[in-house]
Amino acid sequence: MAPYRSGQPAQLADVLERVLDKGIVIAGDIQINVLDIELLTVKIRLLIASADKAREMGIDWWESDPFLSSRGARRALEDRLRKLEEAADLGRELDSGASEEE
Repeated sequence: MAPYRSGQPAQLADVLERVLDKGIVIAGDIQINVLDIELLTVKIRLLIASADKAREMGIDWWESDPFLSSRGARRALEDRLRKLEEAADLGRELDSGASEEE
């Protein structure tokens, strides 16, 4: 990447590359008060960075989110299947126990 020289307009791609490479944090709080009574507080924390930069910072929540990751979806599906298999085995044990008593 060519070095940025002051005085030249930055291209959108250059700015985006810098932001994703370095990361940027936007933080803010919004409070709504009436007569010194706090009605609403909204805290906003926004991190914009590349996935590699986020991993360097220890942020990787998307890897385990079942809606965003195939590994997460597979893990959720395996958990559901295991629970169904356990429930089916329990049902079989109850049925076999009732037939032995008869």
